Amino acid sequence: MEIDTKEIRMHRGVLLKHFSARDDGGSEFAAEFEEACQQKQLPLFVLPPKSPKLNGHVERSHRTHNEEFYQVHAQSDQVPVRNRQLRRWEKTYNCVRPHQSLAYLTPLEFITRWKHNLRKAKCH
Repeated sequence: MEIDTKEIRMHRGVLLKHFSARDDGGSEFAAEFEEACQQKQLPLFVLPPKSPKLNGHVERSHRTHNEEFYQVHAQSDQVPVRNRQLRRWEKTYNCVRPHQSLAYLTPLEFITRWKHNLRKAKCH
């Protein structure tokens, strides 16, 4: 699921961001998710699974997490243990692992440079 905030417009002199949610149609929490979107009046767009042309960056992140975490580090079926493993992986992913799409910076390095030099740090 992804929240899209790209559409921005002015209404009565106030800057508004329009939010929408995109989902690949997975059934894990479908009913609860759809209900939550309705309650928040959030438009929901269900995409076909494995549709990289429509949802490429999300599909790519799923592939990375599958190849670099679930196939390598996820060694337990117990939720508390898996959550600890996942937190360690998230720290590696965000603070240690360089990302090609961020000019081989880590996400932490990228956001730090972006905050200090607005618009000078660019991703591919």
